[in-house]
Amino acid sequence: MPEPAPAPRARTTPPADATPGTTPDITPDGSTDGTSAPDRRSSTVLWIACAAQFMVVLDVSIVNVALPQVRDSLGLSPAGLQWIVNAYTLGFAGLLLLGGRLADLIGAKRAFTSGLAAFTTASLVCGLAGNGPLLIAARATQGVGGAMLAPATLTLIMTTFTEPRARTRAMGAWSAVMAAGGAAGAVLGGVLTQYAGWRWVFFVNVPIGMVLVVAAVRSVPVGQRPRAGRRLDLPGALTVTLGLTLLTYGIVATETHPWGAPQVWAPVAAALALLTAFAVIEARTAQPLVPLTILRRPVLVLANATVFALGAAMFAMWFLLSLYFQQVLLWDPLRAGLAFVPGALAIIAGARIATRLIGRTGARPLMVLGTAVSTAGFGWLSQITADGSYTTDVLPPFVLCTLGLGLATMPLTVAATAGSRPEEAGLASGLVNTSRQVGGALGLAALASVASHTAASHGGPAAQAATAGYGRALLAAAAFTTVAALLALALPGPRAARG
Repeated sequence: MPEPAPAPRARTTPPADATPGTTPDITPDGSTDGTSAPDRRSSTVLWIACAAQFMVVLDVSIVNVALPQVRDSLGLSPAGLQWIVNAYTLGFAGLLLLGGRLADLIGAKRAFTSGLAAFTTASLVCGLAGNGPLLIAARATQGVGGAMLAPATLTLIMTTFTEPRARTRAMGAWSAVMAAGGAAGAVLGGVLTQYAGWRWVFFVNVPIGMVLVVAAVRSVPVGQRPRAGRRLDLPGALTVTLGLTLLTYGIVATETHPWGAPQVWAPVAAALALLTAFAVIEARTAQPLVPLTILRRPVLVLANATVFALGAAMFAMWFLLSLYFQQVLLWDPLRAGLAFVPGALAIIAGARIATRLIGRTGARPLMVLGTAVSTAGFGWLSQITADGSYTTDVLPPFVLCTLGLGLATMPLTVAATAGSRPEEAGLASGLVNTSRQVGGALGLAALASVASHTAASHGGPAAQAATAGYGRALLAAAAFTTVAALLALALPGPRAARG
């Protein structure tokens, strides 16, 4: 039997006007308005949520190192190979907002287990796929399952850990796991591809997913029942999902088509029309998918915009460095994967530092510091050369990029979800995850296009041309993190928040 939960405090959730500059339940010296250790069930919920989030984020990057083997095994064209990555991104980014709202409407536990079951089943189909179309379709289904699962993990944490210090630590662990998933995916993908074959980058999810489903059914509490009369805003869900999907599709198309091509501007124009329709629907419906009043919170809007800009830079970094290691330095998948280990460690270190300091500094200084450190790292990393040394030319700036990501991620999540009522937890989670994933998808497509066009116009040897493209794209990533730093700086400080 689990130990009895501690008696609730008088105030267990941040007030509606909470801001990241104050982190209202945490005093300047790091103490809180009460202390209570989470019981064993809470610790189990945290473990389950973090493991599931790690698996979802892992699948964004684990496939990159395996792509050459997939191409040779299934006889895919370059365009088909590209869609193995993009099908997952489209399904994931396009449905995250809907997935977050589902957690509020049907309950976090049901959304979590349903998304996890869909993700695990799709992973099995990916590993068994004998042709490109089936693999691409299964990858899209993986993305749909991940879109239900990812917001539910954060919702479970927000509704399980109500005491301020416990919630801060839990969100720190979630943020570290989420941020390290990208780097760990490259490492694990390299090991599995080298020694077990590309199919195991998908099969590895199956036993993990099965264990997590059983653990969630047994250990995750049902939580509050959804209020009677609540229903899903289907018109809003359809317009925002199709709009985000078409926007991502249009940007992805720039890798193979110029910006003026119909394959690019037609889906982008349709996406803008659908997103405009979504705003009109949300303003008029009685039970909107995204109440527009939530967008009147400056902290939430600025924090999500910062998450978007930071995600645009970071997703591209994993992809570009993976190509640089294998196509320019001619490393095998295992060596390329191991090169990302220091980045994963730096992310975890940054997240731990942020978790310890946020009670004394508030969220804003850590966000500004983290994004500034990442900007310096990207500026340095953009100077890579075709005959560069990993130890001197790549490792130091790479560690700066990832350390900054670790410092900024947890405070950004705190800021983006501050002031959310329990019935809005899934929506707030969906918004921050949507900002991160859509930013990553659009940033990856845009920066890959920069790299491709720069390399094509270089005119030198292939390795030098490719490196010039990667360098230009990484410099553009520094511009994204600069924007993130400026947005973080614009967030209200402690004095303004109190006013």
